[in-house]
Amino acid sequence: MVDIIYKYFPRLKDRQKEQIEALYLLYEDWNSKINVISRKDIENLYERHVLHSLSIAKWLSFTPGSQIIDVGCGGGFPGLPLAILFPHVDFHMVDSIRKKLKVIDEVSSAIGLENIRTTHSRIEDIHGKYDFAITRAVAQMPMLVSWVRKNIKEDQQNATPNGLIALKGGALDAELKTLKKREYMEITPLSKFYEEEFFKEKFLVYIQL
Repeated sequence: MVDIIYKYFPRLKDRQKEQIEALYLLYEDWNSKINVISRKDIENLYERHVLHSLSIAKWLSFTPGSQIIDVGCGGGFPGLPLAILFPHVDFHMVDSIRKKLKVIDEVSSAIGLENIRTTHSRIEDIHGKYDFAITRAVAQMPMLVSWVRKNIKEDQQNATPNGLIALKGGALDAELKTLKKREYMEITPLSKFYEEEFFKEKFLVYIQL
C-alpha cells in the first residue's frame, strides 16, 4: 500500500520512509479507539489520506522556516504527512475536537516528528500569523477565507504569495463564484499529479490573501 507514495515521491530520505511506513499501524490502532478515519477506509490510508495530503507538496515546496496552520486538521491531514516531507517547516494543527488532536500528538511522538504542535480551538480564536493556511474538506471556501485572512503574514518567503491552500472535491463552481471577483485564485486538478481514479474529481484551490 505504501508503494503508492514512493511512486510519486521517489526521492524520500530513509528517515522519511520509516516515518511514512509507520503510519498505517499507528492509525489502524488509534482508529480502533477514536474514529479519525472512516473504518472501512483505513486500508486506503496511503492513497486517500497520505498521498492526498502530499498533493500540496506537488504544487508548492515550502521554504525552510515557513509557518503553516492546518485548519480543522482532524486526525492529522493534510498537515502530518506534509510535516514528514518538510522537516524544517513548522506546522500548527488546530481542531475543535480534542480527541483527534490526541491522535496527532501520539502519532507524531511515535515517529519522532518535532515540527508539529496542536491546539484545541476554533480557528476564529487563533490569532497567530502564518505563511499559509492549509485545509482539507473542512468548510465552504468563502467561510474559510473569512476565518483565516487575519492569520496570514504580510511578509513573503515562498515562491508563491502567502494565502490559503485547500484540498477540495466535487463541483466547485457554486462554492467559488462569490470569490472569483474579489480574490486571486488558482484551481489545480489533482489528476495533473496522479493517475489514480480517486483523484479525478479532486482539486487544490489556492487563494492569495
